[in-house]
Amino acid sequence: MTKLPFSSVTLFATTLTLLSFILSSPSLTHALGSGSTLAIISATSTVCGLVSSQPTQSITCYRRTPMEGIITVQPNVSFSSISGGSTFFCGLRSGGYAFLCWDTRNLPFDSQRVYINNTAFLQNLSVGDDQVCAVVNDTLSVNKTGTVRCWRGDGNISNQSPSDGDKYKSISSGFGFSCGILMESNRIKCWGNDTIAREIEFGFRDMEMLSLEVGGLHACGVNSSGLLVCRGDKSLGQLNVPSNNVLEYSQLALGDSHSCAIRKNNGSVVCWGGDGEYNVNEIQGVFFESIVSGSNFTCGLVSLNFSVMCWGPGWPNGSRTQLPLGEVLPGPCVRSSCSECGLYPLSETLCSGSGNICKPCGFNASMPTPLAPPPLPLAPPPSIVPKSSPSKELTTGLLVFAIVGSVGGFAGICTIIYCLWTGVCFGKKKVHNSVQPTITRDGSNGGMTSNNSGLISRSSTIRRQSSRAMRRQRSGTSSKHADRAEEFSLAELAAVTNNFSLENKIGAGSFGVVYKGKLRDGREVAIKRGETGQKMKKFQEKESAFDSELAFLSRLHHKHLVRLVGYCEDGDERLLVYDYMKNGALYDHLHDKNNIEKISSVINSWKMRIKIALDAARGIEYLHNYAVPSIIHRDIKSSNILLDANWTARVSDFGLSLMGPGSEENYNCRPTKAAGTVGYIDPEYYGLNVLTAKSDVYGLGVVLLELLTGKRAIFKGDDNGGTPTSIVDFAVPKIMVNELGKILDPRVGPPELNEAEAVELVGYTAMHCVNLEGKDRPTMTDIVANLERALSLCDGSHGSISSGTISIISD
Repeated sequence: MTKLPFSSVTLFATTLTLLSFILSSPSLTHALGSGSTLAIISATSTVCGLVSSQPTQSITCYRRTPMEGIITVQPNVSFSSISGGSTFFCGLRSGGYAFLCWDTRNLPFDSQRVYINNTAFLQNLSVGDDQVCAVVNDTLSVNKTGTVRCWRGDGNISNQSPSDGDKYKSISSGFGFSCGILMESNRIKCWGNDTIAREIEFGFRDMEMLSLEVGGLHACGVNSSGLLVCRGDKSLGQLNVPSNNVLEYSQLALGDSHSCAIRKNNGSVVCWGGDGEYNVNEIQGVFFESIVSGSNFTCGLVSLNFSVMCWGPGWPNGSRTQLPLGEVLPGPCVRSSCSECGLYPLSETLCSGSGNICKPCGFNASMPTPLAPPPLPLAPPPSIVPKSSPSKELTTGLLVFAIVGSVGGFAGICTIIYCLWTGVCFGKKKVHNSVQPTITRDGSNGGMTSNNSGLISRSSTIRRQSSRAMRRQRSGTSSKHADRAEEFSLAELAAVTNNFSLENKIGAGSFGVVYKGKLRDGREVAIKRGETGQKMKKFQEKESAFDSELAFLSRLHHKHLVRLVGYCEDGDERLLVYDYMKNGALYDHLHDKNNIEKISSVINSWKMRIKIALDAARGIEYLHNYAVPSIIHRDIKSSNILLDANWTARVSDFGLSLMGPGSEENYNCRPTKAAGTVGYIDPEYYGLNVLTAKSDVYGLGVVLLELLTGKRAIFKGDDNGGTPTSIVDFAVPKIMVNELGKILDPRVGPPELNEAEAVELVGYTAMHCVNLEGKDRPTMTDIVANLERALSLCDGSHGSISSGTISIISD
């Protein structure tokens, strides 16, 4: 056999060892403070899990003391992971845009929404005894991705957080402290309880780690050599790891004074520490998919039937008894084809068709998906090659590896020679990039192109459409040269409206009355006629509104904007001709009782209302982002959202619109007299006379609240003596305390199972659209993404809401 050069053999052996380790190393890792589909709350002996084989991956709990029984956790929506502390636990919503926590000391469990954000998603939710931390995955700022945020057990921001400049692959929490693996160096850094944090951090020193799990006052993980290492408190033997542990275990779970691990070859469990009280003989013959530890007991998900079994000194008597939780998910249901590493067996059944469970890819692929990609492309190995006496297949593999490596090395040398010869490396030649065009227009994400799919997990985040070119295609394009509108005579328009008779009147706009007419060629149109007052001021206002609509609509072409057909100028007369919108204004369908009765089968469904909201949002997004120059409507309200014969919503009435600057980043316009409609007008604009694109966002937020509640923007409440009430003041407090269901329009009825999460998402979006300050409101692009996701949920996709974003403020 031909011998390979020493350096090649060393390189190949090292690479193969690392590759084999990554392929066979733990696929899921849980500890006292890491997210999983299982959670333990030690002080109340409570075990919670994400229900399996249901369209909604909600939470159910079993509490052993002080009163035994099954507890259904509200709200009944989908979660991707849960993590438990001493007396409370937290759940990360599917998509990572929000998390809630529940106090388990009283029944029913008291819930509190701690975090919600539409661009800065969370991953790796980690609960210790009285603190919560999570890794941020910010879709708008790469600089924030990988940073860690922490909260106290009472939901307030914790002052025990790592420095802002540190970025982490994963984190885990124990009693009063947390640790994580740094992105760039793979080294350990801890924060919180100074004494134990410094001790553990110093114990790992310069060791590069592939995983880390924290228990009470100790931490364990696997280093880059595949060795299981533990540091910290050793008073009860919790650092006495089993011998010969290299590549032995597929999962870790740490408690207060003990550690457990699953053997990768058969799913059995081994535990150490706890002063010898963790006798695993009672679970011999039982094999587990995953395990998670509380302070003094451990629970596992049984491979046979996805039931839950617990053992340890904190769970005496009946350790082999399966908890009455029913089937629990072995992993989060996500919207992904799982093309990277394949589907988990029975994935579709376990997620009830609302997503997939992906097989974990290599080490540190714990739930949720880590931010950083694994160091090498991974694929599940067909088998693990024993280390003793290399087989013929291994020898052949080394040879093939050497040949491929040699070819690659030769190609690299050739590349360097070519680089030096042509001078490209030193800028002597101009290289034209014709493969990847740069999109330069500014937008809500700062004009950045989204090429970080490896950095941001596409299967675990509520995500926006990353390419502005794709969004341009979705929203339509603006015609560079405006199509010339038709010019009509006054006599012609008078004839088709029966001389502007009351029978033909169908509404009113910003500067006049609207009539229905039918042109000679059979086209049905809506004709807006300016008021014919003689006062100069009135005429100037009419002239301004007419000129504004004519200027804007003659160059705007989008399926969610009312199309201008033509115009008429005759003396003092100013008329505009539009496509006729057969189903009228959204306002009438929501607030005219007679009209509601006529169309109840169409408008009174949550899916239809969300679709109408999405249509309108897309039209406004087009004005803000794709019209050149951009346009601020200034009068977004339900009466200016019209419905065509197909119930497609279109934004109308541009009489008050103004041109904005060409960039979203500088949407502050010069001070101007505030204009709009009471109940819809942006309070910041009204008070400061400074117009921004976020003024339209406020108006749309009010419309969203109208769609949800069925109430007018200003209505007289029955419970306050008929005093006029703002829909914002009425609805927002209820949404903030998770009582949206109490204010939903009763004419539509309670949302069905597949609609509840969609309606909730619309509610949260509306709540943040009507923030008092414009800077705290989402952009129209974010709103469109939220509503797209909500509409898809109505179609029955309830897994991870990972294909959109929820644009809201976090703190």
